[in-house]
Amino acid sequence: MISRKFPLTRLRRLRQSDSIIKLTSECGISKDDLIQPVFVKEGLKDKEPIESMPGIFRFGCESVLDEIEEIDQLGIKAIAIFPVIDPAKKDATGSEAIKTDNFISEVICSIKSKFPNMLVIADVALDPYTDHGHDGILENNKILNDQTLEVLAEQSIVLAEAGADIIAPSDMMDGRIGFIRKRLDENSFEEKIILSYAAKYNSKFYGPFRDAVNSKNNLGKSDKSSYQMNPANFLEALNEVAMDIEEGADIVMVKPGMPYLDIISRIKHEFKVPTFAYQVSGEYSMLMESVNKGWLDKNVIMESIISFKRAGADAVLSYFAKDLIKEFNL
Repeated sequence: MISRKFPLTRLRRLRQSDSIIKLTSECGISKDDLIQPVFVKEGLKDKEPIESMPGIFRFGCESVLDEIEEIDQLGIKAIAIFPVIDPAKKDATGSEAIKTDNFISEVICSIKSKFPNMLVIADVALDPYTDHGHDGILENNKILNDQTLEVLAEQSIVLAEAGADIIAPSDMMDGRIGFIRKRLDENSFEEKIILSYAAKYNSKFYGPFRDAVNSKNNLGKSDKSSYQMNPANFLEALNEVAMDIEEGADIVMVKPGMPYLDIISRIKHEFKVPTFAYQVSGEYSMLMESVNKGWLDKNVIMESIISFKRAGADAVLSYFAKDLIKEFNL
């Protein structure tokens, strides 16, 4: 009679060496999963640090090309670009966003000219361009949804003409995906991809980003709760995603990331479409500062990205993208 020791099943057998742990890993991260956000500032000659985002910089129109070259050499295939415009050009309607020769158009043209294979994701929203810091047209302290759609559609055309590969509406106006899709198609941009910030929550994790694009002071004590989602809501996210897919979104995104892993998981399971996550500035700054001060081991960065993949994200926008490749040899 064969003698068997208790327990018969020992799950720790598959954890006894680094090799077997990696061999049986359910989720993996590669450079193909990462998108690097990049800030560009009008009138800046070189680059300048963003105080609330350790290790992250704003770049000028020329210096950003050196940054893109490094990103390209690391094997990252996509960037998400965000403008910081001259404050004198901001107004109540964000009119600078729809000028064909504006700063972000110049930058995108320059990037695509030198790095034609780099995928450029261009943000569609008015907050970098408005003097009140909101994502839409403001009248009597209310965002005018339908009037904003007209401007967002024109902004999308401007970005498409500049060479953006992916148009990414982040404004959370109702109906904007269908409106933008129709306008793109009418202007012979049927092949342009729409990445919808479909489930974008009214989060307090955005603070450092608003510092980075200089919109925090414009926004003041006002908030975006009338158009960004309530963090307490789950089913609302499914409705937002369903509507955006029906209107023509090719990819959907959840923002922020780690506090909303349940939303990412359910959306991927429910809709089975390409689903991205945005590890936002507040998430980055907390982890980076903790690593810099020795409060957390640097491996927490990789752990955070794995959580997105485990939840079902196909790609992650993360300020850690470059560091992940350098530090973890992806």
